[in-house]
Amino acid sequence: MDRTVRSDPYVSLVIPCYNEEESVHELLAEAFAVLDDNTLDGEIVIVDDGSRDRTWELLAKYAETEPRLKLVRFRRNYGQTAAMVAGLDHATGEIIIPLDADLQNDPKSIPDLLAKIDEGYDVVSGWRKNRQDKMVSRRIPSMIANAIISWVSGVKLHDYGCTLKAYRREVLDPVQLYGEMHRFIPVYASWSGAKVTEVVVNHRARKYGESKYGIMRTFKVVLDLLVVKFLGTWGTKPIYFFGGLAFFFFGASGLSAFYTLYEKYVHNVWAHRNPFLIIAVFMALIGVQSLFFGLLAEIAIRTYHESQSRPIYWVRERKNVKGLRRRVEDALGAMSG
Repeated sequence: MDRTVRSDPYVSLVIPCYNEEESVHELLAEAFAVLDDNTLDGEIVIVDDGSRDRTWELLAKYAETEPRLKLVRFRRNYGQTAAMVAGLDHATGEIIIPLDADLQNDPKSIPDLLAKIDEGYDVVSGWRKNRQDKMVSRRIPSMIANAIISWVSGVKLHDYGCTLKAYRREVLDPVQLYGEMHRFIPVYASWSGAKVTEVVVNHRARKYGESKYGIMRTFKVVLDLLVVKFLGTWGTKPIYFFGGLAFFFFGASGLSAFYTLYEKYVHNVWAHRNPFLIIAVFMALIGVQSLFFGLLAEIAIRTYHESQSRPIYWVRERKNVKGLRRRVEDALGAMSG
């Protein structure tokens, strides 16, 4: 891949940071060493997610003599996804590489990620094959979560939770992140037609402090996965999902009503004494509600897309195309590869 001189850097390392004063010097030394040793035109963007220790003070001092270091400081702690989004917003590189600030991600693995990018991949996910974390509280929940995500999304990766990944910028630009959804970027990218792969990266035991994530994080990931799956499958036609539910409940209601009549005329069981009559009415009401939820969701989805001029498809490349309507030209211009 051509890496000739350009106005923007080729690589942006994006690092969310929270109470990591003990790691700052080693982190920056290793990160800049990777850029320098591999002659990479790059920058480092660190987002201080409301640290309460001396993290910002140390970072600010380092930035006085290193122009490649960009710093962003939050007023309070907003969480890793918000910090990641802020880092992406301030990064200008063609290739974006997030990594953790706790020194467990080894920056020396970055050239391996870039080698896969040079092969033509759009997303390269790190795989902590020899993960240096506690088995019960970290590794087992992570393996379960990875298996569920791969099964639901259809994107087979061993380690969604590894922050160390490489993305082409055009893959990230259309993605809006909330909750803990930064780990699902490979899923969004793959559903949009991006080429996704993974490489084994070095993982190190935590050297300073304690992990800021517990087993409850797996539960949050599963909830976010439900949102991702719904938006990815029925995001443009929610009526199909809610309509399907309505069809199911109407069918169950009809069967219950039929059985109520069967009991009445065959076994002489009065309807008001038959619980299947109540089930039939209950299922019919749920079916009606599901149908109207679908209509409301359709209105909300159309308002969302049309108010933002947000397209329902992403264009990788266009050639010899003329006469695009203006309202889609503005929306699609920045999305084209």
